[in-house]
Amino acid sequence: MKQSQMLAALFRFPVRHLARKIHSRTTTIPSRKKVILQESPLAGFQYHRGPAIWPFLQLGETLHLKREPSNPHDRYAIAVWFKNEHLGYIPKRENRTLARLLDQGERLEATIIRLLDDDNPWRRIRFQVTWIGERTSEWVS
Repeated sequence: MKQSQMLAALFRFPVRHLARKIHSRTTTIPSRKKVILQESPLAGFQYHRGPAIWPFLQLGETLHLKREPSNPHDRYAIAVWFKNEHLGYIPKRENRTLARLLDQGERLEATIIRLLDDDNPWRRIRFQVTWIGERTSEWVS
């Protein structure tokens, strides 16, 4: 074996071994990516439990969105809930895209961004809808 071949073989071993070791320590870690989709007033506040639980609502509070495809008034209806209380709906003119996303299994999150003690029920609660995307990144430990 020539000296150059011997040196090449000698230096190849640690590099291959090191590459194998790094690959075995690489872990896939899921991270959340948030994208704001829209801000909306709450529709139907006065017809549901909104007035009764008004004192318990706070800015930044998480609201739950529940799809109602069999709603007789709107086939794209999305109910807005606070804990176990029905507050109202995403307005009909703003719910079609969100309904399709929910139907596709996308994860959406709603958060209260404004509370206003106003006689007009459409101005009382404003919330933001965010898409929670999952992405993966590689991490070497």
